[in-house]
Amino acid sequence: MRARRPWTGWGLLVGVALVVSGCAIGGDTPGEFPQNALDPAGPIARQQDALWNLVFPIAVGVFVLVQGLILVAVIRFRDRGEDAPPQQVAGNTRLELIWTAIPALILAVIAVPTLGGIFALAEDPGEEALAVRVIGKQFWWEFEYLGDEGQGVVTANELHIPVDRPIRLQMEALSPQVPDTFDEEDPDASRSDQSMEGVIHSFWVPRLAGKQDVIPGYERLMRIEADEPGQRYSGQCAEFCGLAHAEMRFEVVTHTADDFETWLDEQAEPAGTDLEGLAAEGQELFGAHCVACHALDGHPEDAEIRIGPNLTHFASRQVFAGGIFDNDDPEQIAAWLRDPSDAKPGAQMPDLGLDDDQISALVEYLQSLE
Repeated sequence: MRARRPWTGWGLLVGVALVVSGCAIGGDTPGEFPQNALDPAGPIARQQDALWNLVFPIAVGVFVLVQGLILVAVIRFRDRGEDAPPQQVAGNTRLELIWTAIPALILAVIAVPTLGGIFALAEDPGEEALAVRVIGKQFWWEFEYLGDEGQGVVTANELHIPVDRPIRLQMEALSPQVPDTFDEEDPDASRSDQSMEGVIHSFWVPRLAGKQDVIPGYERLMRIEADEPGQRYSGQCAEFCGLAHAEMRFEVVTHTADDFETWLDEQAEPAGTDLEGLAAEGQELFGAHCVACHALDGHPEDAEIRIGPNLTHFASRQVFAGGIFDNDDPEQIAAWLRDPSDAKPGAQMPDLGLDDDQISALVEYLQSLE
């Protein structure tokens, strides 16, 4: 009786586990699979998904055929203890033509829609597109709305867009310690040599589009578009960029055209300055400790420097610190101010040595910035 190999059972168990783990296509609960690339929510994502739907079954067919032939060869032509060598097929012109022609035909079939998709996605969306400058830093994303329509609005960690309209993303990677400057008349002049101190990021919103690497010193272009208003689509950096790479997230928030214009108008307004009590104390502390890095339109200190996120309407956002904490939770904000590197290892924000009273005042002020 042949001894049973001890690894056979474990190998079978691991194989079954891998197959079963790949069966979660979607869920009944909204947001259960927020980064499901097989559930496209816009025309660009659907175009990419259509290519996947074509290529995947072909790849599976090739895999099954090749592996099947290997198994047939292994079983049928296994060593039976005979002295005669196996029959050789070298120089069989018919076989060689067949296994050359079939792959070439398959690649030709795949190449036509692939090239068509590449050229279609590379087309300039034209004047109707909304232009947004996207800056990748360690470890968060900044979004600046360009042109007269954009009104100079700058946000972080949340990209708000109108539905049924192409969005042109002009993406750059900058050093976490370099102020963000941008001249729409001369974009190249905006990229200082210090931009080369940044690292490569990769912008990815699985349900709206594929990945696009963001490389220091270069502007990369990308288009996204969404269908349904009132949604929040999860995105993240898909290129290892440092210690907190896995916590460099963001969200794309969709609006109707009218609601988006309203949102832009609100974001273009300066932050309120008529504050009292603890919030007013926090405003003073912000001027003393935070304006060196954070812009905040309407602050008495006229904070315009953009090294860290623009905090003008901080409380109108749902997430902060690279999209991993909730803005409406004062305890999370306090933990961040108390020790940023402990709350998010690798964070570039310094520990300001604030005491509990100062932290409480700053939390009150930040949560007043609607």
